[in-house]
Amino acid sequence: MPNFRTFDLNLLRVFDAVMAERNLTRAARNLSMTQPAVSNALNRLRDTLGDRLVVRSGYGVEPTPRALELWPSVSDSLRQLEAALSPGQFVASKANTTFVLAMADATAAKLMPGLVEIIERDAPGVSMRVLPLTTRDPRRLLDEGAIDLAVGFFPAVLADLTARSQAGNVAPFDHQRLYEGYYVCVMRSGHPLANQPLTLDAFCAAHHLLVSFSGRPYGFIDESLAAQGRQRRIVLTVNQFFTAGRVVATSDLLTVLPRHFISATGMADELVFRDLPFEVQRVHVDSLWHHRQGHRSEHAWLRLAVAAAAQKAFEIERY
Repeated sequence: MPNFRTFDLNLLRVFDAVMAERNLTRAARNLSMTQPAVSNALNRLRDTLGDRLVVRSGYGVEPTPRALELWPSVSDSLRQLEAALSPGQFVASKANTTFVLAMADATAAKLMPGLVEIIERDAPGVSMRVLPLTTRDPRRLLDEGAIDLAVGFFPAVLADLTARSQAGNVAPFDHQRLYEGYYVCVMRSGHPLANQPLTLDAFCAAHHLLVSFSGRPYGFIDESLAAQGRQRRIVLTVNQFFTAGRVVATSDLLTVLPRHFISATGMADELVFRDLPFEVQRVHVDSLWHHRQGHRSEHAWLRLAVAAAAQKAFEIERY
C-alpha cells in the first residue's frame, strides 16, 4: 500500500496520460515532458504499486489488468480536480485538444463535414480522430478511455441504461439523441425488383449483402424475419456502409441501409430504395459518453459541436 503522506500525485498524471495514449512518446508530448522522464515516472509508480502497469506491444504499450482496474478511478479523480481548480477553462479558439470519436462510416459521412466547418471556424487548433465503430455496445471503449465519444445506434445500451435508472441505480454513462431515421432496402438502378412493389416473398427470395460491424453474419433484419418464420440468403457480409453501396450498385444483391445515408454515398444516381415489406425499429442515433467526462468543459464543447453538426446535416437534407 502506498504511503499517501509521501506519495507523488504527479505520477498519477503520467499514468493517466500513458493509459489514454497507449504510447510513451505521445504521452510525453501531451504532458510537455521528455520520454525518459515519463519512463522514470512510470518506474516509480510501478515500484510503489507493485505492478508492471504497462508492457510493450508493437509501437506502443498495453495495460496490465491491474492498470485497467485502477485507471477509471484515477482518471475520474483527475478530471474532477481539473474541473474544481479550473472551471470553464476550455476556450475553443485557443485549444489544441485532440478528441477521439467512434462512429460508422454512414454516420461520419453525415456529421464530419459540419464538424470540420465548426473546427475551422471556431477551434482551429482542435483535432479529431474518427475510429470505425465495430460494436453496438461501445461502453468498454468509453470506460477504458480509448474514445471520448461514441456516435451510433445503440438500442440495447440505452435500454439497459433506462432500466438501471428506473431501478434507482446511477448509470455510469450518459447519452444525447442526435437524429432519427429509418432503414430501407437498397438495390441498383435497373435491378429486376426496382420497378415493382417489394413483397416479403421477393425480399426473402433475393440474395443479400449484410452490413455487420462485428462481422457476425446475422443482424436485426434477420431477427425480424425469424420472428415471422422467414429467412434470407446472405451472400456477402461487410463492415462498412460505403462498401455495401458500391457492391450493390454493381450487382444484383440487395442490402439494407439507413435512408439518410444514400445521399451521402456519392452513388445515389446508381441506387434505388424501397420500403421494407415488414416492420423494423427506427434508427435512433445517439452520442454516448462516460459520465466522468460529463463535467469537463472541453467535452461539453465536443458534444455541442457534434449536435450542431447533426442538426445542420439534416436541415440541409430537408431542404
